[in-house]
Amino acid sequence: MKTHLSLATQNLNESVAFYSTLLNSKPAKHYDDYALFLTESPGLELALTLNPRARISSDAHYGLAVDTPDLVDSAIERLKGAGIAVDIETEETCCYAKQNKVWATDPDGRRWETYYVIAETDEGESEDMSCCRDTGNETTCCSA
Repeated sequence: MKTHLSLATQNLNESVAFYSTLLNSKPAKHYDDYALFLTESPGLELALTLNPRARISSDAHYGLAVDTPDLVDSAIERLKGAGIAVDIETEETCCYAKQNKVWATDPDGRRWETYYVIAETDEGESEDMSCCRDTGNETTCCSA
């Protein structure tokens, strides 16, 4: 089973570059107005469609749960190596779990986290609310 996501983008080539880095994969299809990523880890079909008027909601984020902490480290290196700005969290409590994660934002403003759960907890957020982000209009948290 795979999850299918279809995301509109204002700049297809920039988005293909971002998602190639994030997913560590090249698109299976890439046309002037469409690209399709097919990945096994994670099990994902990600379609990108060109839409110069695409509007992105600031109240959502996306995530890739990984099986080992070194996969978060690998994602950090890939993203940084591609010149993508990242936010790194180490052993932070968020969403009732202690996690290591890296955040990156796609060219259209969608926030993506790649994370590893170290341990489940009974706490929702760290006291410093490190998993919360100011999106300009409001503050959103991963458990929102």
